[in-house]
Amino acid sequence: MTVSRFGVVDLTALPEDLGTRIGAIAERSGFVPNIFLALGHRPDELRAFMDYHDALMDSDDGLSKAERELVVVATSGANHCTYCVVAHGAILRIRTKDQHIADHVASNPWAAELTDRQRAIVDLALSLAVDSAGFGEHDVAVAEDAGLTRAEIWDIGAITAFFAMSNRLAHLMSLRPNDEFFLMGRVPRA
Repeated sequence: MTVSRFGVVDLTALPEDLGTRIGAIAERSGFVPNIFLALGHRPDELRAFMDYHDALMDSDDGLSKAERELVVVATSGANHCTYCVVAHGAILRIRTKDQHIADHVASNPWAAELTDRQRAIVDLALSLAVDSAGFGEHDVAVAEDAGLTRAEIWDIGAITAFFAMSNRLAHLMSLRPNDEFFLMGRVPRA
């Protein structure tokens, strides 16, 4: 099965900085996520993609890392992005230690059983993902009334926007998720 309609690059063909960076990810996870090999034919774009991703997702301020993944799964589900739902669903399962949350949020986020805080996060992400042109002060006020700070609202919006772009790149590439992602967070790691 093809990973991407635009092909993939070999990890060794990437510039040294990217090879080292992706190699570290592969060492931690046990495999190279297909997104890196698929975007590798455009090293400058891959580097920018990874830098912005890391700035949004690796922060220890405000939202927890699990809450950040919750935004990704809700956004990617709304955008019907199989790659991002599967890949980030795996990370969400691991970070929440909940084998089912990603499936519920991706398939029907409005009915998913969530805490009040998780509900506010998902609802805000969906407001921006589903109807960005209609997003406005009301959405921000509802989020604030639910206890989210302005900084957290910004993070939810920025993550939603970044993954809207990422989802569309995955659609453009017809990007296939790595097989490893499907069982991550569902079965104990070998």
